[in-house]
Amino acid sequence: MKNIAIVNGPNLNLLGERETSIYGSMSFDDYFKTLQASFPDLNLSFAQSNVEGELVSLIQDLGRSNDGIVLNAAAYTHTSVAIADAIAAIKIPVIEVHISNIYAREEFRQTSLSAKNCVGLISGLGLQGYRHAINHFTDFS
Repeated sequence: MKNIAIVNGPNLNLLGERETSIYGSMSFDDYFKTLQASFPDLNLSFAQSNVEGELVSLIQDLGRSNDGIVLNAAAYTHTSVAIADAIAAIKIPVIEVHISNIYAREEFRQTSLSAKNCVGLISGLGLQGYRHAINHFTDFS
């Protein structure tokens, strides 16, 4: 059984409450339950932190015990060299996911420091972007 970890960054704990016109009205906890039901043959885990250093530690730790990581570093995508370096340091593939289309938003959101260290990037497909990333891990070893 494959182990796939989802890691969410700052403010994503407020999904369903914040800026619902951009991020939708469903909480990630509720969406995660639908992902688990959709992928019964996978061991899915989920972690969220608003703290950059905690995200670095999560990526390092999960990189030792999983087959892939789906990462939405949120605002840290555009600012964190440390998170980009953590992705580069692990041996498992990481797919960067963004709920909104970062390329249709403010200019500062259109730069990802971490994308070059990821196997792919999914942006603008809402919460379904997580499902597409997980599908990638089920299709390829």
